[in-house]
Amino acid sequence: MLLSRCELPVVLAAFLGFSFWAQAQEPGGSPATIAPRPKAAGKEQVLPKANIRVDTTLVLIPVTVTDPMNRFVTGLEKENFKVFEDKKEQEISQFSSEDAPLSAGVIFDCSGSMGHKLEKSRLAVSEFFKTANPEDEFFLIQFNDTANLVQPFTQNLEEIQNRLTFTFSRGRTALLDAVFLGLHTMKRAKNPRKALLIISDGGDNNSRYTEAEIKNLVREADVQIYAIGIYEEGPARSRSPEESAGPALLATIAEQTGGRQYEVDNLNELPDVAAKIGVELRNQYVLGYSPQNLDRDGKYRHVVVKVIPPRGLPLLRPFWRLGYYAPSQ
Repeated sequence: MLLSRCELPVVLAAFLGFSFWAQAQEPGGSPATIAPRPKAAGKEQVLPKANIRVDTTLVLIPVTVTDPMNRFVTGLEKENFKVFEDKKEQEISQFSSEDAPLSAGVIFDCSGSMGHKLEKSRLAVSEFFKTANPEDEFFLIQFNDTANLVQPFTQNLEEIQNRLTFTFSRGRTALLDAVFLGLHTMKRAKNPRKALLIISDGGDNNSRYTEAEIKNLVREADVQIYAIGIYEEGPARSRSPEESAGPALLATIAEQTGGRQYEVDNLNELPDVAAKIGVELRNQYVLGYSPQNLDRDGKYRHVVVKVIPPRGLPLLRPFWRLGYYAPSQ
């Protein structure tokens, strides 16, 4: 997340708060359609650049920390973190652990293979919403042959639930187009923290955008991506090559942003996994630093976060956004 000096006071006011020690936690308008743009014959597509390359004196990195049992760890202080940019340690000048307002989009697979999975998938969205705060806002994208924005940003979660009630499965899977549409829609978000939740059962087989294009766009967008991959085992399904590649595709997209993919092979686990993602978004630290490298070269800067556990705690694992693009001339 990159901020200019004029934006910094507003966003820091939302992030700054007091941290405390707690035990590791467990979770308990008219439809709009945006069809993917056509491919140019005989040449590779070029995506428009995401609006994240801006003049900046501060980089903000959201971080989730878990223990060996994959439970979230709260109550850490600035001294428990180290941040490195291109292998050079940076001074952490800003630190917070407050649950700031969130702008989030649900990207919901309703392709033909989702048939009997729709009921539990709807319930998963409901459980995800139970972790929401009053200041949060959400939108809903459904995808099969094309990606459709069926509910723009709203704070009325019943509107999204009602849209999902009438969802039915058909067609192929335009997953990459749905991710593009989600990132495009997120440009209208009002909150500084942004996230996408993808619920899908397989890889892409009908998008106009390529995997390489979407991966590049994801690296530039200031949006965390979480994915629930529904991968039933045994005779329950026969996977196509695209579906077999689905887990790796979703994992790569999510991990670039500091999010994660959760693989589910039992439909009954879907609601609990969605609730866990909601809780994870509520238990993040934000580390801010002014980069030592002031070159305005527009290059990608790799970021590494390390956690130093307090005395008596086991080895802790951080998850963070893997980098950002420096300002360009």
